[in-house]
Amino acid sequence: MKTMIRGTSAAFLACIFPLTGQAFEFDGYGRVGIGGADAGGKQSCFQLPGAPAKYRLGNECETYWELEGHQELYKGADGTLWKLHGMASLYNVYDQSPTFSGDNGNVRLPQIWTSLALPELNGGGLWFGRRYYKRHDIHINDFYYWNPSGTGAGIEDYGLGDTGLRLSYAFSREDNIEQKHKANRHDINLGGIKANKDAEIEIGLSYIQKAGHVEDSHSGWSISAEHKQVNFFGGENRFTVQYGEGPGIGLGQTGNVQADKDVKSIRVLESPRWQITPRFGGMLLALVQRDRAPNNAGQTWYSFGVRPSYAFSEHFKLLVEAGHDQIDPEEGGTRKLTKFTVAPTLALGGMGLMDRPEIRFYWTYAQWNRAAQLSAAQDTALSDSGAFGSQRHGSNFGVQLETWW
Repeated sequence: MKTMIRGTSAAFLACIFPLTGQAFEFDGYGRVGIGGADAGGKQSCFQLPGAPAKYRLGNECETYWELEGHQELYKGADGTLWKLHGMASLYNVYDQSPTFSGDNGNVRLPQIWTSLALPELNGGGLWFGRRYYKRHDIHINDFYYWNPSGTGAGIEDYGLGDTGLRLSYAFSREDNIEQKHKANRHDINLGGIKANKDAEIEIGLSYIQKAGHVEDSHSGWSISAEHKQVNFFGGENRFTVQYGEGPGIGLGQTGNVQADKDVKSIRVLESPRWQITPRFGGMLLALVQRDRAPNNAGQTWYSFGVRPSYAFSEHFKLLVEAGHDQIDPEEGGTRKLTKFTVAPTLALGGMGLMDRPEIRFYWTYAQWNRAAQLSAAQDTALSDSGAFGSQRHGSNFGVQLETWW
């Protein structure tokens, strides 16, 4: 199966890149499946209104693929390296016709950029184009909490002498299909700050300019700091603190450009991932985010989730995931959602937590309160017009293939 996927991907990417005889590399990610609900009909996924992410095991209602290619254009004897990078993505909601338009799905080119590594930049290089730039995410809820991606140009990972420090600067305009307004953005990143043994600190500062083409727009800023510990019980641990004001409330990406300095956000998260033995792995997330806004429009988001994995044999794992999200608005009732999934899994790429590909057979149960139901958009899983009606609990079941390479 993996050979077939890789062969199809290579053929697709060969159509995008003009192969010149220089080195060509490709990688990608994909998931596809089918599911249903205990209430009948198609699978309806559970996400708390106001929370920007959901716990994803047995709780993904779409097919999604990314195919990424890297074409070497020039390689000099002095270490100069010029490359072209691109990515095509496909997104389609379960049980929707593949028109790839509107809410049903899309086909995009989310990345197309070029890089030029130069020996004069001490291990760094130049880049321009549209790209995913220095993204940080939590796998169990697919949450990109630090994501200064965009269309622009920059100097990346310039080595500051023999200190091990890496300095980057990027100028960009947000290129996110969910971003309503674009604004000029400046990102400065300093990585490689030595901390304790097997650990580094990374700091990022963002400044978003006032968008002159948008009425009542404002400038804003944010700062992020992360301590990353490797060799942590066979995995890693990340502790992150972020703060932003105005359009900086995106905390790692551009927020609402019409937000002024009285709108503020702060986020703290802890996320360990472990692989204590070849058979036993897992990951955990604990997060709190406080959003402040005038007229009691702020809220606090709490999130806690864990996904342990145990391999009973070379080709069989058991995955379990439990997650809880809670939104405390300054006005209105507290919204709560708790979700639990059990997934017997065929392991085709290894016994470890992050080994892929794997085929999962899952059952997911969720429970939510009245405030969450009242806040849910019409026809979504938590609403009284959704798959589970006036009930405030429900379950889904299905099968899913997930792979990357």
